[in-house]
Amino acid sequence: QVQLVESGGGLVQPGGSLRLSCAASGRAFSSYTMAWFRQAPGKEREFVASITWNGGSTAYADSVKGRFTISRDKTKNTVYLQMNTLKPEDTAVYFCAAGSGRTAVVQYDYWGQGTQVTVSS
Repeated sequence: QVQLVESGGGLVQPGGSLRLSCAASGRAFSSYTMAWFRQAPGKEREFVASITWNGGSTAYADSVKGRFTISRDKTKNTVYLQMNTLKPEDTAVYFCAAGSGRTAVVQYDYWGQGTQVTVSS
């Protein structure tokens, strides 16, 4: 089992920044790909970014490229999502996930509880 706990969400004005954290624990989570997904009201959960734990290879959704950065700190067993130049359309619940895939929801086996990000003036 892998346990994931997100933090760092909140209310921010358009153009602002937030950093989300995902603390991981449990069995062999270091063999997984870690990712962030988001889900806005009335919409499907969508891929945001992913990173391989060991190699650090990253992938991003087109909508966040150049604004968001995913990283991991092996010493703290934590994955981060630095979000800059936030837009109202970034408003969603953000979920941390661990799995074997890159962009598809079904490829991820473990999920955190989610953290709300609201971008509004």
